[in-house]
Amino acid sequence: NVREVLIKATKLTKRYGGFVAVDGVDFEIYRGECVGFLGPNGAGKTTMVRMLYCFLPPTSGDLTIAGLSVRDKCMEIKQVVGVAPQEDNLDIDFSVLKNLVVYARYFGISKGEALKRSEEQLRFFQLQEKRDMHIEALSTGMKRRLIFARALLHNPQVLLLDEPTTGLDPQARHLVWDAVRQLKKMCVTIILTTHYMDEAEILCDRIIIVDHGKIIEDGKPKELIKKHIGENVLELDYDEALISFLKQAFSDARIETMGERMQVFTSKPYDMFEGFLHEHKLSNVTIRKANLEDVFLKLTGRGLRADD
Repeated sequence: NVREVLIKATKLTKRYGGFVAVDGVDFEIYRGECVGFLGPNGAGKTTMVRMLYCFLPPTSGDLTIAGLSVRDKCMEIKQVVGVAPQEDNLDIDFSVLKNLVVYARYFGISKGEALKRSEEQLRFFQLQEKRDMHIEALSTGMKRRLIFARALLHNPQVLLLDEPTTGLDPQARHLVWDAVRQLKKMCVTIILTTHYMDEAEILCDRIIIVDHGKIIEDGKPKELIKKHIGENVLELDYDEALISFLKQAFSDARIETMGERMQVFTSKPYDMFEGFLHEHKLSNVTIRKANLEDVFLKLTGRGLRADD
């Protein structure tokens, strides 16, 4: 069962003067995969994604999508890639339906077909009752869903979602998640950037972590969690006297302090934590499942960065 490589980057580099935003990266994305590009602000992930839809040209290296190089096939690439950008760039002069129909016409889709596809997308994103409303009357969540719907009008093979649920309430967020799951079943290749680690863990088949313009990790969420963190994390109130006991009990432990709390990361199983807690009779303690956020913070650090 050989998987088809749909997107391939080779020594992909983007420089702005002396600053290297993307530093000679190689990656492959398979047809039907959902891949999350994660990284702190300024890490280079947004630049990588912008090169994928020909918004930015590479300085050197190559990037191909469905066998088409971004160097000389941008018109053809735009036919196979759908983009839902983070910013709201809907046309405020048009109704909800007209925003979709006019956009579809850019792809040479006939008026009748454009109308049919637009109505289908409005149903898919539960916006059919808003079809005649003006854009300014929509909530943030509705606008995000409409941008998402617009990106799918030309039946793209690849869908790029840049921070798809930023600023959404939980209901709208779950609606977007459901749409991503349905598109995965339809074998659409999805690339998303997000700062929500739970979102990446739930939706993505694979995670690519980017920092300082380089890919520092690439793998399935569960495998990355197991490799870098282990199964469980012990969280408890900070107590300097306890640290030596923790180090004795868990020789391989990595202990991190966050304000008034300590986190203990170890590959030891759950019952080892329970045994320690039984011995030391501590209050305000939790044993929780390790998650992708733990991996992200371990690999990229806890310090805040300047914006992209």
